[in-house]
Amino acid sequence: MVEEPADLGEQPDEQPFVAVRDACKAYDDGPRPVTALHHVDLHVPRGRFVSVIGPSGCGKSTLLRLVAGLEEPDSGEVRICGQTPARATERKMVGFVPQTPALLPWLDVLGNVRVLEKVNRAAARRRPATAPPSSPERCDLAGDPVELLRRLGLGEVLHARPGQLSGGMRQRTAIARAFALQPQVLLMDEPFSALDEFTREAAQLQLLDVWQELRTTVVFVTHSITEAVLLSDTVVVMAAGPGRVAGTVEVSLPRPRHSGLLDSSVLHEHEHRVRELLSSAWHAGAASGR
Repeated sequence: MVEEPADLGEQPDEQPFVAVRDACKAYDDGPRPVTALHHVDLHVPRGRFVSVIGPSGCGKSTLLRLVAGLEEPDSGEVRICGQTPARATERKMVGFVPQTPALLPWLDVLGNVRVLEKVNRAAARRRPATAPPSSPERCDLAGDPVELLRRLGLGEVLHARPGQLSGGMRQRTAIARAFALQPQVLLMDEPFSALDEFTREAAQLQLLDVWQELRTTVVFVTHSITEAVLLSDTVVVMAAGPGRVAGTVEVSLPRPRHSGLLDSSVLHEHEHRVRELLSSAWHAGAASGR
């Protein structure tokens, strides 16, 4: 059964920590404007892992950029803990992991993660009283770069330079650096898309291991149905032409999650529900001539 679009994961007593309300965004590209986002709503409660999936051109990355404060909507609004993205990013409440890790080539792995320690200390002084405090466990791990890198499978390459690392290692270093900032919200734009299947599965489970302890609010963009289901509490399915939310799927898999779930019937059931939404959205767009 395909689920209808709904407020994402919001319970009666929950307020969205990340809130995108009625957002529209168009670009002047060629002879006529291209509508990237059309009246999009996204509500993410604190501490949830939410994936956004959809075909190319559906506005996934545009949506992430609006939350990151890299762009502004033409209409509608975006709020992070009740603040504008510009204000939230100024206070270092938002971390961003792009598809290509931007590591400093002259620093080793540990140095690339520690480069933000001064930024993090300054950000802690600027965070408003309304920002949720970090738990002691969260600070213990996020504040210990060596342990954070070890948990992400990089304990043996702490003093290697980026040029000596595989693509998967470079991406996990970028993820460690983002977590070390201790952001309230972590945005991830297809961070594992360039990895082979085996490396990708290992990186997903290492990410989950760290997230399970830190419980950072995550918005994760992906093209992989399996990845979206394995990682997430909620999967948001988007459709193209114009970019819009086609529906959501709540993921009932138990946590912590492990590699054995990849072959489980319950994971495949969730994959099927996501695939149904993607298919329905595609056929609706084709029927309307988009």
